[in-house]
Amino acid sequence: MILYPAIDLKDGHAVRLLRGDMEKSTTFNEDPAAQARDFVKAGCEWLHLVDLNGAFAGSPVNAAPVEAILRECNVPAQLGGGIRDMATIEMWLSKGLERVILGTVAVENPDLVREAARAFPGHVAVGIDARQGRVATKGWAEETDVDATDLAKSFEDAGVAAIIYTDIDRDGAMGGPNIPATEALARAVSIPVIASGGVSSLDDLAALKATGAISGAISGRALYDGAIDLGAALDLLRG
Repeated sequence: MILYPAIDLKDGHAVRLLRGDMEKSTTFNEDPAAQARDFVKAGCEWLHLVDLNGAFAGSPVNAAPVEAILRECNVPAQLGGGIRDMATIEMWLSKGLERVILGTVAVENPDLVREAARAFPGHVAVGIDARQGRVATKGWAEETDVDATDLAKSFEDAGVAAIIYTDIDRDGAMGGPNIPATEALARAVSIPVIASGGVSSLDDLAALKATGAISGAISGRALYDGAIDLGAALDLLRG
């Protein structure tokens, strides 16, 4: 199971939000590239990046720090937030991004996800962000009646590389991930599923790994606060 340290970008800084609320953000590093280098130095194999402003704007906003991270770090990175057309997908992949994460368009324009997955095999993931099993879009500001599992199943034959499943009510709250819901989703599809939201201890990571169904986990605040030691976490997941 792969651990993805998260760097969420707001106004050019690395921050964490509480349950997706842009008004409840904590700045952890004013130099996101330096933060990324620290994660790489500690041994991470991937980076998870989110353009928070872009998620609300519908187009890239924090491009400069993302590009700095891509230049300065030699591990693959995935990025979500504000990626809603082929031109933006092509732009990011041409700059060295390994994987784009499509969230809002997965609900509003699923054909784009399929087109992108065909054009760039292995480089397109779907982000499914949910409250009580229902998908939220546009930076989690708009809730839909779409069931998270149904949405995941609809991309079963699309060739997407992964599904990032975020339980919004757990995100940034340090209360532990929603393991039952994440495991159920992972067992409902053949696409690799990455858990996100509330991963806040080594015990959480061990429990996610023990399901045998979840392929990765994203953690942010716990790494910044020191609740998870990145080196120890990587050892646990590799062991």
